[in-house]
Amino acid sequence: MLATAIVNYVCALLIGKYQGKRGDTAATVFAVVYDLLMLGIFKYSGFIVENINALFSSSIPVPDIRLPIGISFYTFQTISYIIDCHWEKVKPQKKFKNFLLYLALFPQLVAGPIVRYSKIEKEIDQRTIELRDVSYGLNRVALGLAKKVLLANQLSLIVDSFLGNISSSTMAGAWYGAIAYGLQIYFDFSGYSDIAIGLGRVFGFHFDENFDHPFICRDITEFWQRWHISLSTFFRDYVLYIPIFGKRRKYGGLFLVWLCTGIWHGASWNYILWGLYYGLFILIEMLIGKKRMKKVPVLIRHIYSKFVIIIGFSIFYFEDIGKLGTFFKTAFGFGRNGFIAVQDKISVVNNVFLLSVAVLCCFPLINTIKNVTDKHFASKATVSSVAAVASALLLIITSILLVDATTNPFLYFRF
Repeated sequence: MLATAIVNYVCALLIGKYQGKRGDTAATVFAVVYDLLMLGIFKYSGFIVENINALFSSSIPVPDIRLPIGISFYTFQTISYIIDCHWEKVKPQKKFKNFLLYLALFPQLVAGPIVRYSKIEKEIDQRTIELRDVSYGLNRVALGLAKKVLLANQLSLIVDSFLGNISSSTMAGAWYGAIAYGLQIYFDFSGYSDIAIGLGRVFGFHFDENFDHPFICRDITEFWQRWHISLSTFFRDYVLYIPIFGKRRKYGGLFLVWLCTGIWHGASWNYILWGLYYGLFILIEMLIGKKRMKKVPVLIRHIYSKFVIIIGFSIFYFEDIGKLGTFFKTAFGFGRNGFIAVQDKISVVNNVFLLSVAVLCCFPLINTIKNVTDKHFASKATVSSVAAVASALLLIITSILLVDATTNPFLYFRF
């Protein structure tokens, strides 16, 4: 990370010095290539060598390189910074310690979101921290921690039972596990984003939202406008309209975006399939058109989008392609364990409260309450007091559970 910081800091200064000249372009290309090369070496070299060995029956030693923590996030941040400097959207940061602060900002370093330099450029030097920012930030941290500990971690036990041993699952168990995994991923990822946004606010930084209740979407395009927003907008702004596909750059750019989205999530074929899978449905919806999509009954659109999303999460879960195939056979009635088993029913009954709360929390309840109570001072004050007490209780409960936890999966290790 320190080496990446030095290279990108110097290249940005050169871009500023030679703006609009060859030196500008050379520094931009060098920085972006360097960043992608570092990401490729640390994250994908083993995967590439393994596939070369499989394809050509060679025996090249597979490198076992430890992945630097947060490399996927800070690499994309440096790329966005360099390109924005080249496009003259931001001015190069002249103080190295300030640039290093941006790159290594601890609230979002490990688990995102991808914060652009333009978003916090002014706040690096001048931050105003008010009591309401600290209050909001701490409440947001408590909410994110609760999502992670009370929901995501508990849902992971269901996922491990049904998807972790897919060869023993029934058809109903496979779908049950896939739905639970979708909820786990959402509360895990959005929970970490809440913590990052909250911690950032406590220290005077205003990060953009990264998740906007994605499961209320009515199509896949809308889902990706609400899911991991910082990643989606990164690819949209820096990759989608890259001028290398000629007249069909809209479709070529779309293919490239979703290929990159899949690769970014991990060095495994299932992530590539997952990216192209979503790219296919985005393309289909693009060809159908927004007006014709809106003519489809809302209920049908909801069923269609949730079905596609659940299948997508299943592809995301199984890094072993053979097990992914077993999942599909089981989920579509070609498994050997039947439709439903007693353990499936027992699990649903035992976890009905957890599942109900998880589904309920997928809706924008807090925003709805806030919009209603903000119109009246007394109601607003009451809700603020209740929220403070609730946040304190959540923080205490989650802290106790973390101390005694035997299950605390960290899904960001691949990033």
